[in-house]
Amino acid sequence: MAVIELLRRVVPSMRAAGNLQWDENYPTEAVFEHDVEQRQLWVAEIDGSLAGMIAVTTGQEPEYGHAGWDVEEAGVMVHRLAVDPKFRGAGVAAALMQKAEEVAAERGIPAVRTDTSRENTAAQRLFSKLGYVQVGEIGLSFRPGLRVLCYEKRLP
Repeated sequence: MAVIELLRRVVPSMRAAGNLQWDENYPTEAVFEHDVEQRQLWVAEIDGSLAGMIAVTTGQEPEYGHAGWDVEEAGVMVHRLAVDPKFRGAGVAAALMQKAEEVAAERGIPAVRTDTSRENTAAQRLFSKLGYVQVGEIGLSFRPGLRVLCYEKRLP
């Protein structure tokens, strides 16, 4: 699976930057297979090479009830945003986030939500630049010890 190969290139650079959000236990091939089955995984290619990926879902873990957004209101969730290190700075992450916003708009959903670890300063900068507002911080039961910052963007 090509996204697993991408993951193998991304995780070491994340760890080198002090970001421990992903490791050998998450995300797994089964997670990506589920994304594909649910038609919630999008990829970006540059010159025929897989440059990045993003999962756009509508489900939320129970902990998101403490994220600072209205869980009763529909929103799409961005998960598993990754860009191949050799394509960083080429606008891939911004294009993938734009895709998430398009998916939300097509479905009539007024908000796009995401999270990232406290250590992932690159994602934090990206989200702020794209108009996302940090609304809270939570822990996730399936990733003990990890705290994530929660972001939301309201669509026009």
